[in-house]
Amino acid sequence: MKEDCSEQRHTILKAHLQNSMNHHQKAPKIPQNGKYPPRHQDPALNPKFQNQTSPNSNKNWSRRRGRGGRKSDQGDAFTRPSSRPCTAADKPVTSEDRIAGAIVPAIPSVCAQNGGSLVKFQSSSRSCNFAQRPGYGQLGTRCIVKANHFFAELPQKDLNQYDVTITPEVASRTVNRAIIAELVKLYRESELGMRLPAYDGRKSLYTAGELPFAAKEFTVKLLEDGDGTTCPKREREYKVLLRFVARANMHHLGEFLSGKRADAPQEALQILDIVLRELSTKRYCPIGRSFFSPDIRAPQHLGEGLESWCGFYQSIRPTQMGLSLNIDMASAAFIEPLPVIEFVAQLLGKDVLTRQLSDSDRVKIKRALRGVKVEVTHRGNVRRKYRVSGLTTQPTRELMFPVDDESNMKSVVEYFQEMYGFTIRCTHLPCLQVGNQKKANYLPMEACKIVEGQRYTKRLNEKQITALLRVTCQRPRDLENDILRTVQHNSYNQDPYAREFDIQISEKLASVEARILPAPWLKYHEAGKEKDCLPQVGQWNMMNKKMINGMTVNRWACINFSPSVQDSIAKGFCSELAQMCQVSGMEFVPEPIIPIYRARPEQVEKALKHVYHAATNKTKGKELELLLAILPDNNGSLYGDLKRICETDLGLISQCCLTKHVFKISKQYLANVSLKINVKMGGRNTVLLDAISCRIPLVSDIPTIIFGADVTHPENGEDSSPSIAAVVASQDWPEVTKYAGLVCAQAHRQELIQDLYKTWQDPVRGAVSGGMIRDLLISFRKATGQKPLRIIFYRDGVSEGQFYQVLLYELDAIRKACASLEPNYQPPVTFIVVQKRHHTRLFANNHRDRSSIDKSGNIMPGTVVDTKICHPTEFDFYLCSHAGIQGTSRPAHYHVLWDENNFTPDGIQSLTNNLCYTYARCTRSVSVVPPAYYAHLAAFRARFYTEPELQQENGSSGICNNGNKTKGQRMESGVKPLPALKENVKRVMFYC
Repeated sequence: MKEDCSEQRHTILKAHLQNSMNHHQKAPKIPQNGKYPPRHQDPALNPKFQNQTSPNSNKNWSRRRGRGGRKSDQGDAFTRPSSRPCTAADKPVTSEDRIAGAIVPAIPSVCAQNGGSLVKFQSSSRSCNFAQRPGYGQLGTRCIVKANHFFAELPQKDLNQYDVTITPEVASRTVNRAIIAELVKLYRESELGMRLPAYDGRKSLYTAGELPFAAKEFTVKLLEDGDGTTCPKREREYKVLLRFVARANMHHLGEFLSGKRADAPQEALQILDIVLRELSTKRYCPIGRSFFSPDIRAPQHLGEGLESWCGFYQSIRPTQMGLSLNIDMASAAFIEPLPVIEFVAQLLGKDVLTRQLSDSDRVKIKRALRGVKVEVTHRGNVRRKYRVSGLTTQPTRELMFPVDDESNMKSVVEYFQEMYGFTIRCTHLPCLQVGNQKKANYLPMEACKIVEGQRYTKRLNEKQITALLRVTCQRPRDLENDILRTVQHNSYNQDPYAREFDIQISEKLASVEARILPAPWLKYHEAGKEKDCLPQVGQWNMMNKKMINGMTVNRWACINFSPSVQDSIAKGFCSELAQMCQVSGMEFVPEPIIPIYRARPEQVEKALKHVYHAATNKTKGKELELLLAILPDNNGSLYGDLKRICETDLGLISQCCLTKHVFKISKQYLANVSLKINVKMGGRNTVLLDAISCRIPLVSDIPTIIFGADVTHPENGEDSSPSIAAVVASQDWPEVTKYAGLVCAQAHRQELIQDLYKTWQDPVRGAVSGGMIRDLLISFRKATGQKPLRIIFYRDGVSEGQFYQVLLYELDAIRKACASLEPNYQPPVTFIVVQKRHHTRLFANNHRDRSSIDKSGNIMPGTVVDTKICHPTEFDFYLCSHAGIQGTSRPAHYHVLWDENNFTPDGIQSLTNNLCYTYARCTRSVSVVPPAYYAHLAAFRARFYTEPELQQENGSSGICNNGNKTKGQRMESGVKPLPALKENVKRVMFYC
């Protein structure tokens, strides 16, 4: 049966490969060493691509190639020899191995595009080899850091998996666990051969060693939760069938950890993870991979009926040092276990015992309590639990319900008095509705209390977020101590499940060799006193420096939306800002084109259009170049509305400033704003000195485009909102500082970027190609006069479980986008996933050594780790590229999934670290490589462009906002496309 499935999968995959090959005629060859033939051997340009070149493109090509070529010898230390052992990333490619240039082994749960549709391949136990680690980095000052990884000794016992079938079927994991716990209690010493199994709460049970049977059915009786201690509990009988499924290959795991095998035995890792979570699942409240409890640390109030619980994250990971247990501290918002009336009073911020509720109050209560579990308090020791489904529209005193089949009615107030002797005092409040719509029950608010241990999954307000961050923000030394205390408290070596499976966990943080990469020299304008700059501890300032490309602003205006800011104060602020822009290197006219316009926040659209037209009339048709906007500190939707109108309707570049900064003018603030204004106007603040000198290996030698991509998803509870994808790309080779970006809406929670490459049928033009990659390649050609001959793609926001799908789908889209521009155009691609949502933390080896930490007590910026705690065989590294401000710095995790450019560890690590000093909005190195950072900001910005009330559900593809929609581009899936961005906004939306 398995062979049949495998053969069928191969047939589907092969058919898709043939379709792709037919579509692109002949698959272009990928150079294995990242080098290309001399220019006279290059194929002729496709007319579509050629039309985008500048008149002097041939001249530019020769000049820049020559300049890059002379510097190529300086990058020899950074390029890998092509004679190294062949891996999946660089082995010869056959026609059957390629989807438009992408190597495609059997990949689990992969979606690939075929003629505009998605083809799903069946799961496979085989894995795709990502780029293998070519060695270890050598650059930088060596040091020792500690990581929150704890060595786990590999068990020697066989691990066995058994399928669990419970009859009647149970949906609750808690009940399932109770059933299996009872089974183990009854039968461990007899039928189970003294084994202590670990259970995942669903269908799988694991043992260390075999059970005495291959399959066996057990009978288990379980006392159900009754209405309370005064009522007898009902006993229910369950049949539990245990059936042997498989034995985990521990030898395979050992070979993988030692680097002898490339594919990870996920089954064995999953078993070990479940074993080590078993005891904590019983002790604490499990949520995802974390455990929470009010006993770990006293809960802290967040306001409006919420509190924060402290907990810890736990995950078993394969690393170069062997198995590692990653432990990190965590915090989450929980609903306070308050009487419902008290919760409502906190939620509304007013006394509800005597005051009437407004319609908006009812809506707020209903949203907050829907889905929340409550327990009744009016029946003594009886604590029956219910889940809230809604709120009555009438107050309790008006609620009636039928008591018999003859439609005799009784009021809720009378019923509770007669039935329970409970007098409802707050009859002006509505009742909670519990149960379904057909059979809803009414519960008075004062008779209910919120059940403890319910996580709050809805959106937190700004005050709650601030309070939660205050709780989670810990200095490195404090966080390290808390992690160590957690490991000691969990006492894994005394854990009966860990002992059963022979797993031993170290109680010491892992000591890891690290290197501190040097900061790059930055180039500023020759007119400044300081023409270049070497950042110190990840930061510098604009004193005595001028922007390398300062722009000119002749026509600007200002709108004041803040009632507390007087005209004279606004005028003074604008004057100071204009002066700072001039000092920083811009040509900035001191006075606005029209007087500062005062407007109310609720009239934002009217005010913006008035200023736009007034300025245009004043300048006799010349467009306004910049709009300054002064906003209230708490401005609700004003900021988003302003950006949406400016960027999709008027085509205005805007800069917003909050009232608090207007009143308290800081030179540092004004300098940062001037940096933002300059890049929005198309300028550059600084560039890498090595970029100007063409000394960046595998970037400066040939035209190289650097992409950043990200997808942001709606928050929990928003079931119909689309996901937003964003892609940015560098536009100024060889400097790689300026970026242009595109965004598109796509199906709810779809991680694959649907609009990287698209084809559709146009009634007039026939088959048309498009998509974000193609458009940005063309944009690069327009800006530089060169076609990109190398692609570096930083992809943000991808979890490990999605690596295969994202790489296959998006690399395929890049290939197709390139091939659509020119036959045989297939520049080599390096595809790197950037992760910030991981739980690895790095600490200084000695917190008292001032030379090894920054002012916040964190490790030094530029600290890179590619040993011990990294993947056993694949090409990944941790980089802390920024200086800490508060709390504990989180290093970014970079995983090179695909590398046709043959980067060395030093090459990709140095490039990534150096790029982090080119972020345009501040004079600090940032924590994530800027193209990925810009893509995230662009996707976040585009959320303001969506109109929730018009969004439709159940979409499967997206539309980019890079132009007018043609009939062939319209949504077939119901996802509303984003409004088109104005051309002058595409390069600046993520700088705002």
